[in-house]
Amino acid sequence: MRNRPIPGSSGHVRAMTLLGDPVLHTPCETVTDFGPSLSRLIEDMFATMYAAGGVGLAANQVGVGLRVFVYDCPDDEDVRHLGHLVNPRLVEADGVTVRGPEGCLSLPGIEAGTERFDRAVVEGVDLLGAPLRVEGTGFFARCLQHECDHLEGTVYTDRLTGWRRAKALRAARRAQWARTR
Repeated sequence: MRNRPIPGSSGHVRAMTLLGDPVLHTPCETVTDFGPSLSRLIEDMFATMYAAGGVGLAANQVGVGLRVFVYDCPDDEDVRHLGHLVNPRLVEADGVTVRGPEGCLSLPGIEAGTERFDRAVVEGVDLLGAPLRVEGTGFFARCLQHECDHLEGTVYTDRLTGWRRAKALRAARRAQWARTR
């Protein structure tokens, strides 16, 4: 699956980093080089996210420990949000706390009820270094918080407690992708 082009895209599908790989639990480094390699990484991340059927993808999920994520995610009103953030940081997360189903491309096929705020604001820059501020509500807020967590070295299962955590981790250990690693 590595480096396979997506029709209509200049990006290539990269191998997905799966739960258990240390890069997923290591805080990502700040991007300092805004050259062609960053643009290629972002194109590849979009291609990889689309190939996997996701709505968001952090760079460490393709084995790159840089503070970058991409998204193509609807909110609860079905408004599509499409973009990328470089060096993002979650600056606000508030509103009602909602427990909703959450999955991750690095844990394929596994979902668990995870608590997230219903509103999130993330600031960062684009691939050229221009400032960006993205605000999301509902499902899109969940996506923004999930991807920011990845860049801090946190996987959504780290936020689970009790039987939800035990059930999700047991499912991950039993998953076909975990047994073939």
